[in-house]
Amino acid sequence: MIAFGTYDAARHPRIAVLVAGLRAHGTKVTELNRPLGLSTAERVRMLQQPWRLPVLAGRLVRCWAGLVTDAVRLRRAEGRPPAVLVGYLGHFDVILARLLYPRSVVVLDHLVFAGDTAADRGAAGLRVRLLTGLDRLAVACADVVVTDTEEHRRMLPDPGKGVVVPVGAPDAWRTAAASAAPGEATAGAGRLSVVFFGLYTPLQGAPVIAEAVRDAVAAGAALDVTMVGTGQDLPRAREILAGTPGVTWHDWVEPDELPVLVARHQVCLGIFSDTPKGVRVVPNKVYQGLAAGCVVVTSDTPPQRRVVGEHAELVPPADPGALAARLVALCDPATLAAARERAARGRDRIRPQTVTEPLIAALAARTAL
Repeated sequence: MIAFGTYDAARHPRIAVLVAGLRAHGTKVTELNRPLGLSTAERVRMLQQPWRLPVLAGRLVRCWAGLVTDAVRLRRAEGRPPAVLVGYLGHFDVILARLLYPRSVVVLDHLVFAGDTAADRGAAGLRVRLLTGLDRLAVACADVVVTDTEEHRRMLPDPGKGVVVPVGAPDAWRTAAASAAPGEATAGAGRLSVVFFGLYTPLQGAPVIAEAVRDAVAAGAALDVTMVGTGQDLPRAREILAGTPGVTWHDWVEPDELPVLVARHQVCLGIFSDTPKGVRVVPNKVYQGLAAGCVVVTSDTPPQRRVVGEHAELVPPADPGALAARLVALCDPATLAAARERAARGRDRIRPQTVTEPLIAALAARTAL
């Protein structure tokens, strides 16, 4: 099997989870990868702003030239692969994969719908329609489409193509949990250490988090809060938390340093919006926080309840009062200890080998393994 595309496993670890899970099941996976070098936000921004497209096109052509060369060389050495996995953000890559491997089973990891993501970030009209068309073209090029939730699978033009594979977390997050003492360096004695990291997009609900932290501290909660990342809702979050003690801001943390940073906290925050996209996803940070040994607090939505409901602390979406109350409650050592026990019981469910079982079954049904 080939893992194919311009993906960046360091920035977008989903592909790393899939490859690790396939290999754990005994599947040989050869990676043909020429990273494009653009983040999700940069790719979406280019698709929203047509004058930026020449930069994307230029990079894509250079990466594709390398991929074609690599594919020809591998084909001569090993023959046609039974299956090709196109990595996350592969809307364009899947077209090339279909052309290069017309008789192989092409699997598209469709973690992000371009049109849906653009709409969540404020786009409308023609741009959203064009991006939705790109989604449809990408899905049409694939034989199997991997989504992260049942809600996303039902959004496919042909849901029968879809297979639901939870995002999971790379093993680096479990390694970080084993080497870090939660709260050791991020909170003083008797204080609760809390971390949030993300792109501050509307689905994440950063203003909800900010209001909750502000109100919890005002109610007497002893919190040390680390906020990591930048994005459109960051100014509003900073405005809400201005003057609130115990809050530390980081615009950026290197991907290889993030697991250790998160693992040194007791609580990891998920997402809290009630936007259409916000109630359909289980974000990376929920899985990563659990794998890092944290108590995860996130919104009570159908997909999150289904996947981590027994192991995470769920609060109503878009409800800063409920989130503040849960943070206050977790300041109690007994409540925190019980929450940590629930979280620990869920860690094996998000390992790469476990989450990829539906994909293994789908490929076996097509005799592609």
